[in-house]
Amino acid sequence: MPPQAPAPYHPVRPSDSTIRTVRGLRYHLRSWGAPELATPERPALVLLHGWMDVSASFQFLVDALQTTSAAGRYVVAPDWRGFGLTESTASDSYWFPDYLADLEAILDALLPGQPVDLLGHSMGGNVAMIYAGVRPTRIGRLVNLEGFGMPDSRADEAPRRLAQWLDEMRQPPELRGYDSLDAVARRLRQNNPLLREDFAAWLAQHWSRQGPDGRWHLLADAAHKRVNPVLYRKEEVLASWRRISAPLLWVEGDRTDVAKWWGHRYPREDFEARLAVVPRVERRRLAPAGHMLHHDQPEALAGCLADFLARA
Repeated sequence: MPPQAPAPYHPVRPSDSTIRTVRGLRYHLRSWGAPELATPERPALVLLHGWMDVSASFQFLVDALQTTSAAGRYVVAPDWRGFGLTESTASDSYWFPDYLADLEAILDALLPGQPVDLLGHSMGGNVAMIYAGVRPTRIGRLVNLEGFGMPDSRADEAPRRLAQWLDEMRQPPELRGYDSLDAVARRLRQNNPLLREDFAAWLAQHWSRQGPDGRWHLLADAAHKRVNPVLYRKEEVLASWRRISAPLLWVEGDRTDVAKWWGHRYPREDFEARLAVVPRVERRRLAPAGHMLHHDQPEALAGCLADFLARA
């Protein structure tokens, strides 16, 4: 007898979706609760997803927060440009400063003049860290879920990087399609063996959309796959990190191995030295959890987050 499929996942706190024009793009914003819930004591919680992800990725964390002291907060999560239901750009590449400008435009539109608590995962964690240093008075509390940054680049790498970018421009990038939502869910679980089956099935509906060809395609602009021609300069990033005034909660999974991404180019000691420039850092390590720790351990993460947000 084949194993019985798990019951479908039903969100505890369903989200609302709105489309706003942000810097000329139709931007999809997912929210839980109304802006009126934000107060100086319990400011809005803004969640920033990572590369090749979508705002719906935070649903399990938001649901887990409902059993903590952070229940009922106003929570907002955008789909970054070129991801999810937000429009793609008309350009051939994506530029990191645009994420900062998009974030500021969203905060100005939804929460003018109000400080927020800011959480980012992976690429979103990198955006959150830089923004918190550039606009330190705007951020009350800061949470970084494995936004490690990138290996430092040298100036002499520029010609090779630009040549690679030019070469990639000749061939339009593509993202593979899938025969069914079940196939999308299997892909998610292949990427992350810790992902629950019901979580994967629910995420697949928000991570992809059926095209005219009948296949399911990821909600992401394939141009994100192109190499970025702009070098990552560690010292420029750390200049912003040093200006962070908000307390920072750093959270990582016990199974994350950065060597899998960057090999010897980004040793752990380098990251530790980077994090040391941030004035106030609290650290948590979740187990078992990998890079998608908000999927792997939403309840444990919610407990850490609620405790951190509740402190004066």
